[in-house]
Amino acid sequence: MYLCTIEIRKMDILTQDIMYLTGVGPNRKKLLSNELGIETFGDLLEYYPYKYVDRSKVYRVDELTGEMPFVQVVGRILSFETFDMGPMRERVVAHFSDGTGIMDLVWFNGGKYAKQNYKIGQDYLVFGRPSVFNNRIQVQHPELEAIDHSSLNFEHSAAQTSADANNGQWSMINVQCKMRPYYNTTEKMKKFNLTSRAMERLARNLIERLKEPMAETIPDFITARLHLMNRDQALRTIHFPQSAKELERARVRLKFEELFFVQLNILRYASDQRRKYRGYVFNRIGPVFNTFYYDHLPFNLTGAQKRVMHEIRHDVGSGRQMNRLLQGDVGSGKTLVALMAMLIALDNGFQACMMAPTEILAEQHLTTIRELLQGMEVRVELLTGIVKGKKRQEILDGLLDGSVQILVGTHAIIEDTVQFRQLGMVIVDEQHRFGVAQRAKLWSKSRPSAGGGTIPHVLVMTATPIPRTLAMTLYGDLDVSIIDELPPGRKPIQTTHVFESRMTSLYDGIRRQINQGRQVYFVFPLIEESEKIDLKNLEQGFETLCQVFPEFRLSKVHGRMKPRDKEEEMQRFVRGETQILVATTVIEVGVNVPNASVMVIMDAQRFGLSQLHQLRGRVGRGADQSFCILVTSYKLSEITRKRIDIMCQTNDGFRIAEADLKLRGPGDLEGTQQSGMAFDLKIADIARDGQLVQMARDEAQRIVDEDATCSSAKYEILWNRLAQLHKTNINWAAIS
Repeated sequence: MYLCTIEIRKMDILTQDIMYLTGVGPNRKKLLSNELGIETFGDLLEYYPYKYVDRSKVYRVDELTGEMPFVQVVGRILSFETFDMGPMRERVVAHFSDGTGIMDLVWFNGGKYAKQNYKIGQDYLVFGRPSVFNNRIQVQHPELEAIDHSSLNFEHSAAQTSADANNGQWSMINVQCKMRPYYNTTEKMKKFNLTSRAMERLARNLIERLKEPMAETIPDFITARLHLMNRDQALRTIHFPQSAKELERARVRLKFEELFFVQLNILRYASDQRRKYRGYVFNRIGPVFNTFYYDHLPFNLTGAQKRVMHEIRHDVGSGRQMNRLLQGDVGSGKTLVALMAMLIALDNGFQACMMAPTEILAEQHLTTIRELLQGMEVRVELLTGIVKGKKRQEILDGLLDGSVQILVGTHAIIEDTVQFRQLGMVIVDEQHRFGVAQRAKLWSKSRPSAGGGTIPHVLVMTATPIPRTLAMTLYGDLDVSIIDELPPGRKPIQTTHVFESRMTSLYDGIRRQINQGRQVYFVFPLIEESEKIDLKNLEQGFETLCQVFPEFRLSKVHGRMKPRDKEEEMQRFVRGETQILVATTVIEVGVNVPNASVMVIMDAQRFGLSQLHQLRGRVGRGADQSFCILVTSYKLSEITRKRIDIMCQTNDGFRIAEADLKLRGPGDLEGTQQSGMAFDLKIADIARDGQLVQMARDEAQRIVDEDATCSSAKYEILWNRLAQLHKTNINWAAIS
């Protein structure tokens, strides 16, 4: 990964070991480091609160009801009572009054601590959620803070009162209380009394210690033009805001900064790659492409496919390396576009390869490509882990002498022993299954004499539609093409939600489909029964379906089967020897059976939206009407109901992806975590901060266009900060 060679400023106080902050010490340092990754002052400063409670209003006891949210009251404890609740358990109640009424403070745990530490007659600020018990207001497990009248200034809804110990009279308190931050903590931290309140105290200690303004990371002329709060003020405000408006301004500043440096990193990297490497110039559309286009094309291209081909032809003829992401739903015709891109390479004297994440998917691509090229003199070979011995050596020799023109395979393609005579086009399918380094390794597969600083063109494909803001960040160095039309003759899949109680009716509908010559998938979330979660499992489900459909033949596939056995069962279904395929999600990618018209997903509530959409894409691949049935129990959470409703309402993968991003967040999107692309964003949310993502990208693009070599003094502060960030534990190399 390229870095600007600009001297980084000297270490500042934020790099200081957290152990030396008042209230931490060696033991707490170890806990903070292990549980939250907080090791320095700066780490703590960037450990932001997850919520805030407005503590500016203080209520009277006689104003409280059991329907209120969290409230605070100022008064004093009149007395304690203890109630026995059985062996080793007691309930402690403190009777509390502000002069307008009496309420109870209740502890089911920690009552002994309350009696020892809270004093009768002392004024306290009580915070908690009120409820009603025996016609009296009570607050269970309240927060209590002893009042220092010289420093508090509460705003009361009416007359704020403080008890006079002798005559019961009450005097006015007139000070403003701030919004209180709340910090996420772990169970282990709580056991050692590192609660949210303790984290608040540590944050306050740190901010009070920071006497000098914290260094800015974005030039003043940018923050002024974008009306952003300065960094020092934002970092102080995010922990202890004076108002909701001030908090929002701090959030915007810190979110923008986070997103901006991600985008600056991506765009600077892409710019550097364009300057460092050229792409082979494919200026010829010759006999291979034309023969296929005019004599072998199975159907007329859709408008979307034609548009993407124009974009690809422009890229490969421009002299710069093509780096393009091709998005499109299952069955939209991405493989056909990829094949035509490879044929352009062949017409210009180059070889091409296609890398897929699984052997099943690689074999499917091989079969599809050979069928499309049937009758043409193009040598297409397969290279996976199971291709060994003499056959493997023949393929390796054919790659070196150029007789193998198209190679389809798995990650076996990037092994050191695999070298091409002249590789000009690389297709990577289901990119989220591969790391960035694996993609880049394909560039070095041509012999050195093939072109020095010139590298193959790259077309990345995914059937998982990626929301625009996520694509801008996950694949920010790639140009994006979208196929948003299905080939002619395809009918939209009808998706239905069915409760388990209606399985008999569902079985009848499936029997009718099979009797019409169709095939059916049944997908289960587990292989074996789990004692912890009550789910239907594949083994039990297979037995049940054998009993329900004794007249039909069934196959069973799951991830724990030997590859050969799994492949044989799959092929039986592909050949039509079995009518029902019972499987786990191993069929999510790489199964193409046009005759299959029904997808039944059991316990659909256990799947994410993207996974449900991928599974649904296994049907609808032929001209017949297809169906997807989502089977669940009656007990569903609100989020699960939303997922099911979205699936039933639309087949649009991009709408589903946007909804999935909002429901689950970018780090949970399928594939992003296992490929090393989960985000370490501390405050920004790509799902909800789309406008800020775009604003950050526009600003970053403006700077890279103006200072592509990272050498302008005008932007020195930015390149210094980016270099600093590369030394943190954020996986910056993956965010590109």
